[in-house]
Amino acid sequence: MIDVHAHITSRNFGAQAFQEVLQSAKESGVQHIISVSETVHDASDVLTLASQSNGMIWPSLGLHPVQYLDGDNTSERSVTKDDWDKFKPILEKAIKDRTIVCVGEIGLDFSRHIIQQNPNNMVNDESELRQMQCDIFREQVEMAVKANLPVNVHSRSAGHYALNVLYECGARLVNMHAFDGKASYTKKAVEQGFYFSIPPSIIRSPQKEILAKVIPMKCLLLESDSPALAPEKGMNNEPKYIKVAAQEIARIKNIPVEKVIAQTTMNAIRLFKDHHQACLE
Repeated sequence: MIDVHAHITSRNFGAQAFQEVLQSAKESGVQHIISVSETVHDASDVLTLASQSNGMIWPSLGLHPVQYLDGDNTSERSVTKDDWDKFKPILEKAIKDRTIVCVGEIGLDFSRHIIQQNPNNMVNDESELRQMQCDIFREQVEMAVKANLPVNVHSRSAGHYALNVLYECGARLVNMHAFDGKASYTKKAVEQGFYFSIPPSIIRSPQKEILAKVIPMKCLLLESDSPALAPEKGMNNEPKYIKVAAQEIARIKNIPVEKVIAQTTMNAIRLFKDHHQACLE
């Protein structure tokens, strides 16, 4: 199995826990984990931990649409141009050096608490905040397309908006992580060859269950989004729990779990490994 979206950082998993998490994942059948960045503060940490994983972690860098005040990871706000100006050189270098397997986590987040009446935002205009997110998302997608790299996309409360940006940019190598949009939005995306990764929280999410039902196996992937989206609400998630997502997909589609594991692993290799072998050699 391959976990295509996780947040393996020192903040989320301390030094000792880091090795334990990797060992538990291996014992559960996880071969690789794609660890994504969110801010300028965790980018180097993602790369460092990946270098200490004996090839198990495939690193990804991207600027998330939700940022934090002073990097404290507690006070959320919408991303700004200043955030992007600081992050862009880091992403440019990673792409040039081929040290990442995809660009992510990038995307849009139009959640009410992020763009409406949020005292942490630099501006109070919702349309301006949306446009800023779209501009930063679009620029990162364009960089990925130019480099022939996949994108790992966040689209909370903004599913069809994010998909439209991807269509407009001509993106073809796409994973929509934990997509929370309507199942009807996925039809065109599937036709374009986009992938959708399913987290362990599917066992408590009717919306994710519908997604897994309507999206063909050729377009499904497994993700943990560790330490979020665990099988049980309130617990810390780990890559090992992607087996739960695989089992639930198997139940929903009435196929053997071995088939789900084999297909999603092949899908992940096709999307990520086959397009950037240089990073993984």
